Amino acid sequence: MTACSVPATVIDRIREIVGPGGYIDNSDDLAPYLEERRGRYFGAVPILVRPKTVNQVSNVVSVCAEAGTPIVPQGGNTGLMGGAVPHDTGSEILLSLTRLNCIRDIDPINNTITVEGGCVLSDVQSAAASVNRLFPLSLAAEGSCQIGGNLSTNAGGINVLRYGSARDLALGLEVVLPNGQVWDGLRRLRKDNTGYDLKQLFIGAEGTLGIITAAVLRLFPSPRETQTAFIAVQGIQEACDLLDQMQVRSNGMVDAFELISDTALDLVLTHMPQTANPLTNSHPWYVLTSLSASSQGQALKIALEETLSSAHELGNIHDAVVATSMEQGRALWRLRESIPEAERRDGASIKHDISVPISQIADFMAQAEASIQAEVARVRLVAFGHLGDGNIHFNLACPVGMDANKFLACGDDLNRVVNDIVSSFDGSISAEHGVGRSKRGEIRRHKSEIEMDIMERIKIAVDPNSLMNPGKVV
Repeated sequence: MTACSVPATVIDRIREIVGPGGYIDNSDDLAPYLEERRGRYFGAVPILVRPKTVNQVSNVVSVCAEAGTPIVPQGGNTGLMGGAVPHDTGSEILLSLTRLNCIRDIDPINNTITVEGGCVLSDVQSAAASVNRLFPLSLAAEGSCQIGGNLSTNAGGINVLRYGSARDLALGLEVVLPNGQVWDGLRRLRKDNTGYDLKQLFIGAEGTLGIITAAVLRLFPSPRETQTAFIAVQGIQEACDLLDQMQVRSNGMVDAFELISDTALDLVLTHMPQTANPLTNSHPWYVLTSLSASSQGQALKIALEETLSSAHELGNIHDAVVATSMEQGRALWRLRESIPEAERRDGASIKHDISVPISQIADFMAQAEASIQAEVARVRLVAFGHLGDGNIHFNLACPVGMDANKFLACGDDLNRVVNDIVSSFDGSISAEHGVGRSKRGEIRRHKSEIEMDIMERIKIAVDPNSLMNPGKVV
């Protein structure tokens, strides 16, 4: 690790602001915060500061702004693009909102909840459930990721199809700006047409424009009826057709519609104990779907059964199982949620988080698979994800018998092949994981000069000294 270049006076002032328990400066204790969860990025800082109040965040940022010391905001450190990991220069400080974790207000009549940036996502979900409301943002890391990070990366997850991403679930924000000023935009309004929608600048900016310290989030009535099904489909196009029919018959009540390849399911069955294929036979492609309604009755069940029956008659699906209990439904979802961990246990993989229009997913998949097979023979396609919103995790597992390092050395070439095909379909090379350090250079190949110029001008206007999460996104 390089020598610390943060002035000792800055570190002393930060310690004084946050007090005992508000910082970590022991190298052993710092280590877990300095590594990306997949082990691809490592950093070094002299101190991790953990403010307990917005005023403390503001004061810390002011001290750093005065000294020209860069700040790397970090939530639950569950991101995959290196956006929350500092560089290895030792010239930055790491700022965590872990202790800024209060539920400030729940308003069930207005269907809003106001939470601080360090609140863990699952705690927000539980707080909403305590007043018979649903906060629909849901992803595999919800037991450790934090709301500030969810908003900063515009997190997606399984329910985007019906409820939208984090961007769609936020009504207002509180943000500490790069100069230490606090912007209080915690409005609980659905309609506010008084100029620029400033909150959208900070959502998805990955901490490069400011630190989200609190947010007003949308709530929804808690579902009283849920139907979950695991379906073997003929192919990807048939899965897309099934989604369309299910949306029509259920009157838009589909919460999630997940595509799972046979390779992805096989990894789960191989590496994750106490899992089993819920269907009798193996099939090339599967769909996991959930529908819900705020009132009880038979309408959802009938819509699901009619859709499956019609699709079976057309030969679009081979088999299906409908959960008959909440526990069975959770077991089906565990298969989907276990895929990333099964990939990790399996070994080397090259991952892509892409999106294309739903109507073009089948064509994209066929073209992309053929192209990567031409690059690396016998590569295993581990495709899964949010078919309902066009977001597929197009991951590549090392061919059996191939040296892992040799396979990973092909990463840049394979990434370029996949990303170029995504762009040819007018898609996105990062649907929900963000840019961070990993794709900072690559987005310049896939965004227009005008887009990049606008982003860079915004960065300069809000953070002229580039002290907020430097070297990320732009």
